Amino acid sequence: MRDVPDTTVRPRRWDELSSPVLARLLAEDPDLVGLIPVGATEQHGPHLPTGTDTILATSLGEALSRRTGAVVLPALPMGASRWHGSGWAGTLALAGEEVAHLAAEAALWAYESGLRRLLFVNGHVGNGAPLRLACDRLRFEQPVLRIGVLEWWGVSAGVAHEAVRDAEDWHANRAETSLMLAVRPDLVDLAAAEAADDEDRATGRVFSYPGAVCTTNGVTGKPSEASVELGERLWEEILIAATGVVSRAWVEQPPLG
Repeated sequence: MRDVPDTTVRPRRWDELSSPVLARLLAEDPDLVGLIPVGATEQHGPHLPTGTDTILATSLGEALSRRTGAVVLPALPMGASRWHGSGWAGTLALAGEEVAHLAAEAALWAYESGLRRLLFVNGHVGNGAPLRLACDRLRFEQPVLRIGVLEWWGVSAGVAHEAVRDAEDWHANRAETSLMLAVRPDLVDLAAAEAADDEDRATGRVFSYPGAVCTTNGVTGKPSEASVELGERLWEEILIAATGVVSRAWVEQPPLG
């Protein structure tokens, strides 16, 4: 495991390694950490691609692999996004129970190959509860497997503050758009972002509502305030904090042994 950044190193991608190579890596380091990016394919307003959450989760997983030597498993590209409904084109959603089942099955197959430490790298807020349900199942069925969830918006107080700065129930907002400008600027429609701001109408409500009655265009927040500079600063802060999480995951032991 490395603990210093090296951007020249290729990420260790599970799907690019042969079975014997994976077997050797896991035999040489039984504590090797695996990362499963979990995203979504859903409308992200008029300015961001439908794969935004998967792109950010995969990019984070690969960057963490470069920095630590963790192995990145194939991304799960469909998430718990049914609240978006069918009002906007592009959403391919699963029910929360289906996300929990799919994530747990992926983890169990990684366990069968010999992986014993695994983090779901979540790129979609709606996946939070399903992934924790998956973890609950896994720690019961395979207590030897160390399992957890890493979410970019929760890795530090600073990042958490920036995520909700323009909307508490944010989506395709200032922070997320800035991150995409840092990671995949070619996929951001800046002209559309300038006119995409929409208010947060969900926070403080008693009930949960579908997106069509909360946002006029699929956005919650102010993407017009996004910038490359903010995205690069946020991305580096996320990487520093998340690298610390993965490094701890490599060596952490149960509290009572």
